Formats: sequence, C-alpha cells, structure tokens
Amino acid sequence: MFRSAVRVCARPVLPLQQASRHFASATGPQFSWEDPLNTKSLLTEDEIAIAETAERYCQERLQPRVLEAYRNEDYDPKILEEMGELGLLGANLEGYGCAGASTVAAGLITRAVERVDSGYRSGMSVQSSLVMGGIHEHGTEEQKEKFLPELAKGKLLGAFGLTEPNHGSDPGSMETVAKPHPTKKGYYSLSGSKTWITNSPIADVLMVWAKLQETGKIRGFLVERKDCPPGTLETPAIKNKTALRASITGMIHLDGAPVPEANMFPHVEGLTGPFSCLNSARYGISMGVMGALEDSISRARTYALERRQFKGNPLAKYQLIQKKLADAVTDAAYGTVASIQVGRLKDEGNAVPEMISLVKRQNCDAALRNARILQEIFGGNATSDEYGIGRHVANLFVTQTYEGQSDIHSLILGRAITGVQAFV
Repeated sequence: MFRSAVRVCARPVLPLQQASRHFASATGPQFSWEDPLNTKSLLTEDEIAIAETAERYCQERLQPRVLEAYRNEDYDPKILEEMGELGLLGANLEGYGCAGASTVAAGLITRAVERVDSGYRSGMSVQSSLVMGGIHEHGTEEQKEKFLPELAKGKLLGAFGLTEPNHGSDPGSMETVAKPHPTKKGYYSLSGSKTWITNSPIADVLMVWAKLQETGKIRGFLVERKDCPPGTLETPAIKNKTALRASITGMIHLDGAPVPEANMFPHVEGLTGPFSCLNSARYGISMGVMGALEDSISRARTYALERRQFKGNPLAKYQLIQKKLADAVTDAAYGTVASIQVGRLKDEGNAVPEMISLVKRQNCDAALRNARILQEIFGGNATSDEYGIGRHVANLFVTQTYEGQSDIHSLILGRAITGVQAFV
C-alpha cells in the first residue's frame, strides 16, 4: 500500500466502477480529448490516488517555479525533499522507506512531473530509478539500509555515472578504472571522467561504473562525496544548456577517489548492472514524455480556441489545426496504453528489455514529433518561453537522445527481430 502521506494529500477516490463518470451521460459514454481511450479505467484505486497526488503537487508546487528555473538554469534540490515527503521517490520499490506501489503508479508519477517539465522528471528519475533502483536490485543489505531510507526522503541526493566524454552510446569502451588503493587497505581507487550526469553537482552519493584494472570487468561503486579528499572528486556543472535547463547537469571527475570495498556491488558485473538500472528509468521516460505531449496538446488547443484569424475565426476552426491536434491526441493515447501494458508485464515478471526499448523509442519519437508540429499552431509566439511549447520541444529532443538514443533502440529491436547484431 502507498504510504499514508500520499493518502492525506490525495483527492477522495471513488470505486473503479464509478471512475468513468466523466465519460458517461444520458446518451452513453462521451469522448474525452484528455483521455480518449479511457486509460483511467485501466488503473487501480491506489494508482488513481497516487496519480492525483502527483498531479496536485506538480501543478501547485512545480508549475509556478518552472519558468524562472528554466530561464536561469536554477534547480532547487529541495524539490526532491518535497517529493520524498509525499512518497514519490522510488515509489515502486519495496521496503526501506519506499512506498511499494506498482510500476504503473511510478510511471504515472513521472507523467505528472514531466507534464510540468522534462528536467524536473529527469532529476527525479535519476534519484528514483537509476540510483535507488540500482541499490535496491544490486546492493547488499548493508548498502540498502544505509542509503535507501535517506534517498527515499530526498535527504540524500544521488547521481548515476555511466556516460563518458569519449563513449556515449558505447559504454562498453569506458575508460574509468578501479584498482586497489595504494595506501588504504580494503579500498579501491577510482579514476576517470563521466559527463552529462544529471544531479552530479549536488549529489551526496554517486553510483559510478568502472572497469576493474585486474579483470577488465565493469563493476558498480557507491562513491560518497563526504569521504573523498579534496582533489579526488570534482563534479562541475555544465552550464548554458539549450534544454533541460530546469534540471542540474554536470560531470564527474575522479582522480584516485577512495571507495571502500563495502561500497562495491558484490555480484553484478559487466553491463548487466547499469542496463538493468537504465531499463527501469527508460520505462519511466516512456510514460513521462506522454505528460509533456499532453501538456503541449492542452496548450495548443487553448491557443487555437482563443486565437482568432481570418474574419475573426478561431484557429481551431481550420482543418490543418484540427489534424495536428488529432494526430497528437492519438499518439498520446496509444503511447499511454502501451506504457501501462509494459508496466503491468514488468510487475508480473513478464517484461523483456526489448519491450522497454520499444515504448521508450516510440513514445519519445512521437512526443517530439507531435510537439514540434503543435508548435506551428503558435506561429511566432512559439518562440516566447511564456507559451511553454518551445520548452517542451527542446526538452523532448533530449529525452529522445539520452538513456539510449532512438536509433540505438531501433538496433536493439532489429537484433531481436532478425537475430543479427548490427552494432558491430
């Protein structure tokens, strides 16, 4: 059950048989442009309550901040603490102060956050899926008890270090190395660089993937900032971004950073570890980008109804405008249903990575494509950040690129379809 903090904030929830009241009338069900396939009817009462809590928090607490945060590249770390107070971090994890909700519920949270901004969702996803999820899946009991409760509260902030300056989509060629520490027994010494790391400048614990010098195998390490002497760990911010400006992004520079053996994941090796973390995050992205697309639809629809051109007609009267909206609404509906289905299979233990590649690729591509087209409805006004649509378009380009660029996911799917490896 989702913990009581969420229950307090949630609106009253009706039984599922009453959940479709929005669609009913004296003449039968009615079409809703906001939920055209009635996906709400696919959700449990708990999932509806969680979604409503997340939506309320995001609209009341995040939406008023986002414009200035985007303009100034100003991310407030207290956002993660606020999310932690509501039980929104690591929501689908069991125990250790986590809510134990469904995978679908966690996806609905990302959709609510990304409806405001992809950058806010990125900061949350790194904390919840990559760092917390990785520790929960691969960590020792001691690691879980040490890190997860504080991460769940947002009192401890995390970052995930895989991507390197010279190896974006090719993590197997990473150069970051771990070797026995020359002076501290029971410690490893980590050296190397990671880049485009969300949360790194503010992170207390950094999950860094490095090759063991002795074996060449990739292993995961939990690097604690407080235990790194000056000069061994630096996390400079990457400024002047053109997207995800409401999140904080940086690098990780390691130069002999000491990490105790107790902070290394004991069993997982190779790319299995980071990829399992990425699969969880990719699922969240697949649902999250539907939130960004839905907000783009809402903004474009409102603008088309209010903006009058050519003999005083609203833009919404014209066929090209209606087609743009119809295409976007259709893709948002299909993408949401697909993500719910994959989430259900994931909880049943019946999902495979290719399913997540499919929905991550398809939904990111569809969200970006449609947001770009909806942007045309605004004409020159789309360039004003006050209309919000340009911010979504810029952000969605990044969602299509990170955690597996769409072309990479097409090769993953192609390999599954043909049995032939196209990467090399």
